[in-house]
This record gives sequence, C-alpha cells and structure tokens, in this order.
Amino acid sequence: MGQTLSEPVVEKASANGGDERLIYGVSAMQGWRISMEDAHTTVLDLLAGNPKAAKTHASRISFFGVYDGHGGDKVALFSGENIHNIIANQETFKAGNYEQALKDGFLATDRAILNDPKYEEEVSGCTACVGLITEDKIYIGNAGDSRSVLGVKGRAKPLSFDHKPQNEGEKARITAAGGFVDFGRVNGNLALSRAIGDFEFKKSAELAPEQQIVTAYPDVVVHDLGDDDEFLVIACDGIWDCQSSQAVVEFVRRGIAAKQDLEKICENMMDNCLASNSETGGVGCDNMTMIIIGFLRGRSKEEWYEEIARRVANGDGPCAPPEYAEFRGPGVHHNFDDSDSGYDVEDQKQSSRFGLGGYRGRIIFLGDGTEVLTDSDDTEMFDNSEEDKDLVSQVSKGTSIQESPKEDTSSSEKRTSSETPETTEKGAEEAVKGPDGELEMKKDA
Repeated sequence: MGQTLSEPVVEKASANGGDERLIYGVSAMQGWRISMEDAHTTVLDLLAGNPKAAKTHASRISFFGVYDGHGGDKVALFSGENIHNIIANQETFKAGNYEQALKDGFLATDRAILNDPKYEEEVSGCTACVGLITEDKIYIGNAGDSRSVLGVKGRAKPLSFDHKPQNEGEKARITAAGGFVDFGRVNGNLALSRAIGDFEFKKSAELAPEQQIVTAYPDVVVHDLGDDDEFLVIACDGIWDCQSSQAVVEFVRRGIAAKQDLEKICENMMDNCLASNSETGGVGCDNMTMIIIGFLRGRSKEEWYEEIARRVANGDGPCAPPEYAEFRGPGVHHNFDDSDSGYDVEDQKQSSRFGLGGYRGRIIFLGDGTEVLTDSDDTEMFDNSEEDKDLVSQVSKGTSIQESPKEDTSSSEKRTSSETPETTEKGAEEAVKGPDGELEMKKDA
C-alpha cells in the first residue's frame, strides 16, 4: 500500500458511449492515494481512422483497456494513449489474428517505451487488461492483476487470471530468470509478476522478453459471444481487492435492472469500495477504474435494459437483492430504486468529468461474515481472499451449499499463455525490513 491522503479525492472522471453492437460506461477515481496512477482506453471503432484497413476486417472492432500504474503514472499513461494503436499496427492484427496481435502488441508497447529516450530513466510500470471485441468474439489480453469478468445471466465468468508472484507458474519463471519471491513480491518488491514497464526486472540480455523476471507477455482468452452474455467488466485491483467477481457481477446486474446508466453503476461501485478511513491496510484505499461493456446482440439499448430487468424479475440468474443497500457500514448507501429511468443511446457526454461530487463510501465485505441473499435457491457467501477462478472458489469455507455446475468452455473459449499460472491467495505484506533494519515500502499496483 502506498502513501495516503488525509482525505480521499472522490471526484470521478466518467464517460459513456455506444453503437448498434454495444454500450459502455467508465469511471475512474483517485481515492485515498496521493496521486492518480490509473489510465484507461475506450475506443468504439479501432479502425475508424483507417478506412483501408477496415475493409480487410470482417466487422467493426472495439477496444477497451485498464492500466493500473505503480511507481508513477508515466507508463500507464503511455499505454492508455498508445497500446491500442500499437496492437492495430501489428502484422498479425492486419491478418486477422487478433489473439497473436495482443501478444505482439503488449511486447511492442514495452519496446516502444524502452527505446524512447524520454523514458530512459523511467522506473514505473503498469498492469494492462484489455478487450478486443468483434461482432461475435471477445479477445482479452492481460498482464498483471487487473481483471476482466463476463456476466453470464448473473454468473461471473473469469476471462483473465491475476498474475501474482506466488503463483506456481509465475514463480518458476521468476526464479529461472534469477529473481526470487519474498513476502509474495518479486524480489521482495513488486506485488505482481507481469507488467508493462518495470524495466529493472527485464535486464537479462540472454532471455527472451517472455522469460524475464517480470514480463509484459499477456495471457490471452478468446470467448465466443452468446445470447446469455450480458456484459463485461474490466477493472483494476482497487475494485477486485474489495469485491469478488461474483459480487461485482450481481451489483452491476441490479443496477442495470434499475435502469441506471453504466457509468453511474461504476461510480456507485467505487463509492461502495472506498474505505471510510485509510487505516484498513490498503483495502479500499487504492485508485479505482472500472469499465462496463453491455452486449446488445441485435437489441436496442432500451430492449437490452428491459431484457435484463425481466430476467432479474423472473429470478433468471443471481442478482444483488433490492435491499442491497441495507447492508450497513460507514458512508452513503445507494438505493437502486432512486435511479433515473431515462437514458439515451446517442448520449456521448462526458458526465461530470472533473466535478462530480462523489460520496464517502464503505467497503462491502461479502465474505467477512456478511450473508448475501441472491435470487437463486442457494445462499452464497463470497470470500474476497479467493481469486475467483470459478464460482465454486467463491463459496466461503464451511458453508454447505449445492455447488454450481462448472461451464464447459472447451468449445467456446480458449486461453493461451507462455505459462499457466495457478491462482493463489492475495494479501502480501506491504513492507519488509531493509539491510539497515528500517521498513521499506514496496511497489504496489
């Protein structure tokens, strides 16, 4: 956990947009941190400025990304401004191989920063969790511990996996490259094992980029879009450290059922995650960025909202209960029934980009003994110490319920990576003793 302010910065930078295929909302908040080190990208038509290239692709391609910086904001800002264009300029992208283009583009972004004299002394780094969305597929590229989660009729389906140093595959690469893992951190310092930047961990001339102590080489997951796929959430760990993937999906679904704009749902989630004070050990004190992408699948925006509201009303999949705001804690409690019923698919406004008065919020610890009743027949308790690799992992230890069946993803999606890391427990120590016996603060994404 980095240094914190005496009071959080709760103003939010929010926006929304959409076309005939999808709609999105995004919001970002500095919170308790002394600076904002997150960046994000939302591009509805990645090829809009290149008509010639657009003719070679079967459908319009959208791009969304979240970049959680550490040690400064320069690498995150560079990534937010450039990585989508770098990916689109890869030969593999032009050939329609988007899966390989994500891998090539992440490494090319790393090289672009390294070769730019302006960044010669740069020590910062950032996560990168991005989504390329075509007419019928989602391509997720991820390096670090930001996360992408698909909402499938209220069920959370992970489309990325957090890269933590203690994960078996990640630790094997780190040690093979001459590094070590201490207190759950790379060389006792960095709390994640893949990132753009962080060149102090990429100095071996004998090793390929994907074999370095820390690598920008991403996992890539390809998912075939179906009618049950309602929305995608991409967010930094400022959200996921406070909420399980399933809790976020249910929260978003309840907001959609209440006809809230997607960026407003993001804002409400950040208010809920924001710690009431900075003495929580880092939980709820981080920068926060969250993007929600809704898949219209041939429907208008109004029809999409109505369809999800109908599913929720009929108990078709889990959803946060209407009385969700009754779970008491310090701060403001949102009532979903107070939402504005009006929304406009053509609205491209920058909603309160620099002036929205955010709320002092509270952390909802769905898993620290708080029972969450869903519309399903089972009572589930979500454990934030889990990495949410599947729904079963989100059920609290000692709670007896019928396990939800795992989805068969063998035909609908695939995951590729240089390694296959195991998901493990979060919550590494924030400081260790240095050579002089003093506590040293460590990098935190």
